[in-house]
This record gives sequence, C-alpha cells and structure tokens, in this order.
Amino acid sequence: MIQEKSEDGIVPEGRRKSVQTPKRSGGGKAVPVEEQMEQLELPFMTAENPQGTTDEPVGDRSPTGSHEEPKMKDKEGKAPSATMERVVERLYKAFVKVAQNDGAPGPDGQTVEDVKKSLSKVIRELERKLVAGTYQPGEIRRKNIPKAGGGERGLGIPNVVDRIVQEAVRQTLEPLYEPEFHGSSHGFRPGRSCQTAIREAHQYVSEGYDWVVDIDLEKFFDRVNHQRLMAVLGRKIGDDRLLKVIHRMLKSEVVMPEGVVVRTEEGVPQGGPLSPLLSNIVLDELDRELERRDLRFVRYADDCNVFVRSERAGKRVMTSLKSFIERRLRLKVNEGKSAVARPRERHFLGFRLEDETPDGEVDIRLSKRTCERIEARLREMTPRNWGRSIKACVEKLNTYLQGWLGFFSIVSEREVSKLGSLDAHLRRRLRAMHLKQWKRKETMRKRLERLGVRGKTARKVLYEGRKSIWALSISSAAHVGLSNRYFTELGLYSLKENWSRKQGSVVVPTQMALPLG
Repeated sequence: MIQEKSEDGIVPEGRRKSVQTPKRSGGGKAVPVEEQMEQLELPFMTAENPQGTTDEPVGDRSPTGSHEEPKMKDKEGKAPSATMERVVERLYKAFVKVAQNDGAPGPDGQTVEDVKKSLSKVIRELERKLVAGTYQPGEIRRKNIPKAGGGERGLGIPNVVDRIVQEAVRQTLEPLYEPEFHGSSHGFRPGRSCQTAIREAHQYVSEGYDWVVDIDLEKFFDRVNHQRLMAVLGRKIGDDRLLKVIHRMLKSEVVMPEGVVVRTEEGVPQGGPLSPLLSNIVLDELDRELERRDLRFVRYADDCNVFVRSERAGKRVMTSLKSFIERRLRLKVNEGKSAVARPRERHFLGFRLEDETPDGEVDIRLSKRTCERIEARLREMTPRNWGRSIKACVEKLNTYLQGWLGFFSIVSEREVSKLGSLDAHLRRRLRAMHLKQWKRKETMRKRLERLGVRGKTARKVLYEGRKSIWALSISSAAHVGLSNRYFTELGLYSLKENWSRKQGSVVVPTQMALPLG
C-alpha cells in the first residue's frame, strides 16, 4: 500500500506524479481568437482580446514570417537574441499589431491614424533613439474601469509610439520566455485561454482534487517590485540598453484621471502590450514553487487556483503559499477574497465547477456573477424607450450574444437550461419593446391581429383590467403574435440552439415542459 504524500510537501523529482496537462509548454502555435465579446471584463482581458491569448505564433516575428527557435545562451546564461537591434527590426510589425488593437490615445492625444500618417518618420526616430540608448517613454494616462466583483481596476494607457516600442520588446522577449513558462499558466499565452484553464481545473476536480485554494493577489499589477523584476530580466537579457528601456517604461509617470501626475515606484502599468508578459515572468517563480511542491494548480494571470484532496491540506497550502508570496515575491494576498472551499462555491474566470451531480460527473457551469452580468447587459441593450427598429436592436444583440457564447460555450450540457432561460427572458424583453413602440392598446390589438392573434383573444388580454407593458409581454396574445418563430425569422441569435450546434449535436429534453419564452 502506497502512503499518500502531504499535498504541500516537497516531493523528490523522481517520485513526482504525472499529470495529463504538460507542465512545460512547448511553444506551440497560437489558436486564432475571434473578437468574442463587447467587454466581459474577466481578469485582465480587453475588448480586443477577450480570451487573453496571443494571435501570433511563438518564434521569430520578422517581416518574412519565418519561425526561428530561441538561440542558445552565451556562457553567462544571457540570450544573444535579446538585443536592441532585434527590437528595432520589429518596429514596423509592432505597429501593425498596435493598429489592429487600435485603442484610445495616450496623454499626447495622438491616435493610431495620426501616427500612421507619418509612420516612416516615427519609426526612423524610434530606431535612432533606441539604438543610441536615448529613448524616453512618455507619460501614461490612467483610466479606472469598474471591476465585476466591485471596486475599480486602473488601466495605464501609453502613447501610441510607446505602445509600438512595448510591442516590439514583447515580440523580442516572448520567444525567449514562452518555452520556459509552466504548462498550468494560461493567461496571455499563445494557444492558451480561459477555456484551457477551465478544462485543466475540470480535470483536477474530476480526479478527486475537490478542494480549491483560491488565491487572490491584491492589486497585483500595482505592487510588482521593480528591483526584483529587473533582476529576473537581467538573468536572460544581456543588452543593457534593452534593460534600461524596460526600466524606464516601469518608471513612466502616470497622469491620473483628475490630471495629477505621479511617479511610479512599483507596479507594472496594466494596459500596455508588454504588461502581460512581464506579469507572467514575475509569477513564473510562483509556478515553479507550486511545481516543486507537487501541487496541482491552474493560473490565469494573477488568478491562481490550487487543487487538493481535503480542507485540511488546503489550509496548510494557503498558509505556506501566503508566506511565500508575501516574503519571497513581495506581493500581497487579499485575505478577504482568498479562500479554501469547494470549487462549486468559487468563481473562476466566469465559471464554477459543480461536482454534486446525479451521475457524479463534474459539470462546468456559469458562475452566479456571470449570470447576473449577462442579465444586466441584456437589460441595458433592450430599453423600453428604444427609438429604432426592433431589427436594429436584434442585430446589435446578435453581435454581443455570438461573442458571449463563443467564450462560454464550454459549459456542460446540464447548463443548457440556463441558456434557454436567457433566450426566453430576452424574447420577453423584445416583446415588451414591441408593445411599447405600438403605444396605444388599439394599435397593439391591430398589430397582434395582423400577426395571427384572434381578435377576441387580443381584446380580452388588452382591455380586461389594467396591465403594465411588462405584464402584457408574457400574455397569450403576445406569445402567439410575437412567437418564438417570429424572432427566429427576425434573425435573433439563440444561445441554446447555437450551443447545441457548437457541440455537433442536438440536445433532446428529458421531459416535456411548458414553454419559457
């Protein structure tokens, strides 16, 4: 009989358990990502890139598009390819990437289009300054956006020319660091996404690791220690000019929303192209420590879940990791948001893992917060005072719904009923919009009769008693005239039906039920 090892203990390398998900990435090709959501605001995502993945393969990003493996290190362990000359070679391609993302202007007010008009001149000037070591990044504009869980997240918006330099640096450094990142790190990496993170977490819970140590790092991007980060970068980058440019980027002054300019002594400005890579470099040390302890974990940016078999083991892991993070990494664990709990009780990247099911299988479900947010968003997009055609509203809704389902389509079949409920709720709101636009009850009666409602039924529903528009929207007359088929013919996107298509099969209900919408 083999005695089970403590889950927070150190295991000799030769005795480590194997996990299906590889612990080290192989630098595989990226999976193209659709622009899926208007703004989900999942951890550190943007509207341009909601999954947090990179749409370029790892390798040499030269204009020829050829792939090149990272070069061998020199005798001191430095990477010869991490030079300022390699950064300069990538400036034009970096601009293409920045232009694709577009984004708001920085403090200097220049837009991407403004820079494009004099691109050759801008690139030549950047080349000269970067090679000479005289490049100085400009200020960063701070913008606060609301967080899904409450509070605000501060984004740092650099000038467009500085975004070009950051992107060129990222393209130079990513091929050097990416192959060494841990396989359980999924944020802002080629071929990885929130979906791959959830699938790995699902695997661990299915294997019996049904307690989660949910670690929340308090204001991670604002607390990164510059000295430690530069020391880590200095182990691989031998070009002092490149190190100085990165250091200057970290020290860029920030223009606060109220106009005050402040200096930054710590933190990585969240919002620039280089920030995600730097965050993974910082937290790779945490990944290595978790691997050294033979712990099963999933990390997406600064959201880290460790999976263990018991509450007791989870509490031990939480205590020891808190000490490691705060003493070694000089970061702060948010004790109010961190917890040891069952996975079904926690929100991770918009999902929750439900293990209390009739057949014992682990389901991927929508988190409560995700459900609340899509319901709120649908309310915003279907106001009663909509002044345009319902068709225009449907087209706008379809764009959002397609992106939303593209992200959340990995939910389990038992969660499809929730998608059906969302479909029904949306159709009811659209019925209410129709009735509101028709205004008078007599107009409602005539329109409903044209749509196939019997006159007697329409009059009875509309004229018996005082009913609000919302109450009328669920009436039999509204359901007959503005039927599900009516909205299908109008082109309304169905979450439930399209989830089934994405799975390649049709979901057959286990029993008959009254129509919800």
